[in-house]
Amino acid sequence: MSALNISSDLRIMGVVNTTPDSFSDGGQFDTLEKALAQARQLIADGADILDIGGESTRPGSEPVAPEEEIRRTIPLIRAIRKKSDIPISIDTNKSAVMRAAVDAGASMINSVWALQLDDSLQVAAELEVPVCLMHMQGTPASMQQNPVYADVVGEVKEFLARRIDAALEAGINLDRIIIDPGFGFGKTIEHNLLLLKSLAEFRDLGTRVLAGLSRKKMIGTILDKPVDQRLYGSLALAVIAAMQGADILRVHDVSATADALAMVSALGQVA
Repeated sequence: MSALNISSDLRIMGVVNTTPDSFSDGGQFDTLEKALAQARQLIADGADILDIGGESTRPGSEPVAPEEEIRRTIPLIRAIRKKSDIPISIDTNKSAVMRAAVDAGASMINSVWALQLDDSLQVAAELEVPVCLMHMQGTPASMQQNPVYADVVGEVKEFLARRIDAALEAGINLDRIIIDPGFGFGKTIEHNLLLLKSLAEFRDLGTRVLAGLSRKKMIGTILDKPVDQRLYGSLALAVIAAMQGADILRVHDVSATADALAMVSALGQVA
């Protein structure tokens, strides 16, 4: 790996969860005022994209009704759009939420189900916005019970290739497709590390690559740290993902991540 591998087009996606039960920040931004203040802080910290989520997909989580997800996210999207033209991603798997979010000002769909549920693929194609397709083994309720792969890199890559084909067939242009190997979604620590080590291989699929490693359980397990003490581990993984060719880093700590990436990128400017 080399610092020279960090893309000059690398984007930092800041996370705002308006949920009561997300693994890292659940309940912290469960009012419009709190969530908007966090969004404004992330923008000030240097976020290039905001990812707004109204349904937790942490291990063991249960789905919420689309009406509740809309109640949690759409007022925030509208409020952000009044203050900023920053690109907004809606982290959802429900077509009704996708439509409402794009109508409110969102310009990207982030789907942990890779647009496999109901009519989400067709609706995403109709909305003509970029989509992120993520790999997950199982469901959020069961995914971490016993994840098994014969070849985790090959199987995840094959799945994402199939979803890219499905998106193309639905009418989504390749330049609007982003893939995410789904760190922590139906993977053991070893699976996650193998995927990170091989992240550059996913660029062979011809799309942009998103990596979401921030504050994940793998960091807590390796370092024996609770979720609120995983900043340094998150920064290390963000830098590694960037050096492995990630185009978008989905993070909670935007300012610290931007600083870490700037220091590493500086090496590439030295003759």
